[in-house]
Amino acid sequence: MHRRFIAPGACAAASVLLAIPASAASVSPGAPGIGDPYYPAYGNGGYDVSHYDLRLKYRPATDELEGTATILARTTQDLSRFNLDFLLDVGEVRVNGAEAAFTASGEHELEITPRTPLAKGTALTVVVRYSGIPSSKQAYGFTSWHRTPDGGVGANEPEAAWWWFPSNDHPLDKATYDVSVQVPDGTQAISNGTLQSTSSRAGWTRFNWRSNKPQATYLATLAVGRFDLTTGTTDSGIPVVNAYSKDLGDNAGAARASIERTGEIADWLAGYFGPYPFNALGGYVPNTTTGYALETQTRPFYSPRQFANGSNTSVVVHELAHQWYGDLVSVAGWKDIWINEGFARYAQWLWSEHEGEGTAQEIADYVYASRPADDPFWTVRPGDPGPDNQFHLAVYDRGALALQALRNEIGDEAFFTVLKGWPQKYAHGNATVADFRRYAEEVSGASLGTLFDTWLFQASKPAAPAAADASITTRALGTRGAPARPKSWKKIAATNGVHAHEDAGEHAHESADEHAHEGADEHAHEGGH
Repeated sequence: MHRRFIAPGACAAASVLLAIPASAASVSPGAPGIGDPYYPAYGNGGYDVSHYDLRLKYRPATDELEGTATILARTTQDLSRFNLDFLLDVGEVRVNGAEAAFTASGEHELEITPRTPLAKGTALTVVVRYSGIPSSKQAYGFTSWHRTPDGGVGANEPEAAWWWFPSNDHPLDKATYDVSVQVPDGTQAISNGTLQSTSSRAGWTRFNWRSNKPQATYLATLAVGRFDLTTGTTDSGIPVVNAYSKDLGDNAGAARASIERTGEIADWLAGYFGPYPFNALGGYVPNTTTGYALETQTRPFYSPRQFANGSNTSVVVHELAHQWYGDLVSVAGWKDIWINEGFARYAQWLWSEHEGEGTAQEIADYVYASRPADDPFWTVRPGDPGPDNQFHLAVYDRGALALQALRNEIGDEAFFTVLKGWPQKYAHGNATVADFRRYAEEVSGASLGTLFDTWLFQASKPAAPAAADASITTRALGTRGAPARPKSWKKIAATNGVHAHEDAGEHAHESADEHAHEGADEHAHEGGH
């Protein structure tokens, strides 16, 4: 249960509101959700955030977090009240310097009533002082805070922020970040972007991180623990900071052998997607029991189990591809998830080509042939899969099939022009599947409505003629002339554990059966978002 808090000034604020002249009657509360049909309560209406400044103190031994969040925003309507998405215990809220009334409501809402209503276009500075034990908090029956033997980690999709900072938690409201974290000496705090400075005093060390480009709330991350840090620079000049828990055990070598190639892989992806879009790069592996990876901006999160069978560059490719597809250009709504996952999966297919372990066409042939028409896989529509199937394997594999079909339809020159131009067109913003289709039609000059409908929006397996037109082999596995399994298939299938909250109270968005398809049973729940 959320504890209910009313600030000392609540009664005074209410009496001030009663004294507002009638001309202010147009003011109204901001909506408790931003309007996403998949997650109606996520995000909030009435304002737009430009920057989060988070000053935190964390005790790894007890999982106690204290924080002061300063949120810079602007109102988008005449506003009597507004919400933040948050779970921890709030002690004080100020709006433009004045104490504000607040209370907890719903599963994860912090309702704030400023002392006087706010006109549309007003600059806002919201200060929230808070504390709590993140691992003790649940919403909707799950937690997105991962307790580790040496600390804790905030990383999940589509929600993780509620457990460590108050926010407008939806990709539509991207902002820049300063994250300053004080931890006991000998412990490190890892976040996004560049490490601006560190300082030590009286047994505590403060780490100051900065993300200077717009970042969605679910892509903000915090990890506290005992890490080995490595630093370097890519050939293109981007600084790289990687962090590995000191407790990775037998997975330590494989984790390093994979993530230390981050700079090389990012530079390789830039050849397809355009220049790397941020000023920092890296990855981190805390000692979690989770099975997934996540494209937290500039510094992806990887679970140790990603590396249980040796090095895994394919998952690094997947998460780094998201830096363009998902992070630089973010979904306008969660139904547009194909723009993230279909492209990150296709990047793995391109990496397979690069490594000489099977072309994208050969992988597409194998994916198509491996699923009979009555497989439930084909009932998921990647272009609008629904919240229960948002991270279904079909969004990844069928989503990548759609891209191979597009490649065959418009030809390599136009296709790779689209892949590189799209992140530039919507850089640091948001876009929809429909936006992508229009852009592909502009670049190629082709009418693509039927192709997109067939591969992304039909709840059935594209028929043999449609597949053949897309140069995808239609022979079923086990029949004469069926496609052979590409050499890279097992590595790609090993990243299928997509979005499994296996330690989060059955909040998994898909079944282990889907993850474990085609000889990847041992890898169930070991994937990347």
